[in-house]
Order: sequence, then structure tokens, then C-alpha cells
Amino acid sequence: MLRALWFAGALIAAPVAAVADTPERREPPQRVVSMNLCTDQLAMMVAGEGQLLSVSYLASDRRSSAMVEQAAAYHRNHGLAEEIYLLQPDLVVAGSFSTRATVDMLGRLGIPVAMFDPAYAVSDVQDRLAQMGEVLGQQGRTSALIADFEHQLARYLSDVSMRPRAALYYANGYTSGDKTLAGQILNLAGLDNIAVEQGFGAGGVIPLEVLALAQPETVITSRPFPGASRSEEVKDHPVIKTLRRKHPEAAMTDSDWVCGTPFVLRAIEDMVALRQEMQKADP
Repeated sequence: MLRALWFAGALIAAPVAAVADTPERREPPQRVVSMNLCTDQLAMMVAGEGQLLSVSYLASDRRSSAMVEQAAAYHRNHGLAEEIYLLQPDLVVAGSFSTRATVDMLGRLGIPVAMFDPAYAVSDVQDRLAQMGEVLGQQGRTSALIADFEHQLARYLSDVSMRPRAALYYANGYTSGDKTLAGQILNLAGLDNIAVEQGFGAGGVIPLEVLALAQPETVITSRPFPGASRSEEVKDHPVIKTLRRKHPEAAMTDSDWVCGTPFVLRAIEDMVALRQEMQKADP
């Protein structure tokens, strides 16, 4: 109770500070807090020794995070302004869809916040790494990470002559087209995305009947969450089971697909392996 009253008083007395996309500073920040799953992982890759204090609780969720083991070394936060303020950060990194109330309150408390947009394309990986290097003052680290990412990505830029047709199918019947990170992962792996054939350039809900008539050679679904979910029941529909019968292993590893980080290379590699298995089974 006393902590809550003290925090409220501090908020009333605090000067209003602008929330900047890339805070200008002469020295690199020494006490950094991340409150977004994707900035968590970028910050853990880029931050110097002792520079990063806290990451969001989602960084410890194996369904979403590709860096669970690394996240164990940091204090966890739940994106609440009070808990972040008490850590006394000199910089907070957040996603553009992070809790707006928290971001605005931190700005009013005079704490700089660097905002990161989601990655909508594989090419955004380099941009997000470079942005994190800039705000943390770790440009040397990010230059090396970007060079390594581009070197590894080059392996997937050659044309594939035979491209199996695949569908991405998520909860509520949602699909992703080629103007999304997931769609580009498919494309780089040598798989044609039937969502594009059906007019879903960015994404949307694809009716089950349309999916069935498109007859993709495989359907790639997300891994189910524990417990029951009506939104995920459609992935167990007999039509989906029939389409997946020949390649039931085609399930994406969500943690490698979610954020625009170098871990998308693992997602591409998984889809390349799937394509090769499909081509062996259907010469």
C-alpha cells in the first residue's frame, strides 16, 4: 500500500518527458529494461555486460521465446509502469503495440522509451538489429550480428525449381500471405504459399472450403496451447487432418517465427527440411 501511494505521488510530481523513437544520448544507457517479447530477444543479443536489467515475462515462455535459457539471467517484468519505474532504468525499449498506458506513463515520469515496430519482412531483421545497436550504443556488436545473418541468409536466396504448395493455417482459420514475415519464411524455403493464390497478400481468415478446394500439398499449423481453445478447434477439423495426412510433421516452431530476429533462419531451415522430405515422398 505504501509503495503504491509513494508511486502515485511520484507520478503527480514527475515532469512530463517526450517519448522518443531513438533517444539521443552522449553515453550508452547503463540500466535498460525491455517490455516486449521481440525487443527482449534483440536486447539480449546486443546488450553489453550488465547493461540489460529486465526482460518481459514472455521471454521465459517456450511457446513464444527462442531465448528462454538466456532470459533466466534477467529480472522479469509484466509491462507495468510501477515495477519498471522502481528498477530506475535510464532507457526502456518497447514494441509499438506494447501497453500504451505504460509507455505514456513512463514518458510522463521522464524515462526515455525507444519504440520498435514489428518485423513484417525478413529484411526487417537487419533493421531491428541496427536500431537496437543504435539505442544501446552497441553498433559494433550489431554490425557483426548483421553480417553473420546476411551471410547465412544468402544460402536461401537461390531459385528452387520444384516448389511444393503449402498453406499456413492458424487459430480461427487465419492465414499469412507473402507480405508477412511467416510468408517470406515459406518463400525463402522454396514453398509456394497458397494464400497468395487466393488473394491473401498480407493475411486474413481463409474459409475452410476455400482451403479444401485449393488442395495444398501440406498445411502448416502453429503448435497448440495447453488446454482447450475454441479458436484452435478448427485446426483439428477432418479437412485439415486429411490435407496434413501425407505430411503430419508440418507444424511450425512458433518461437522462431514470431519476431524479426536471426532465429528466423532456424524457421527457414525447418521449412527447407520439410520441402526436401515432401519431394522425397512425392518425386
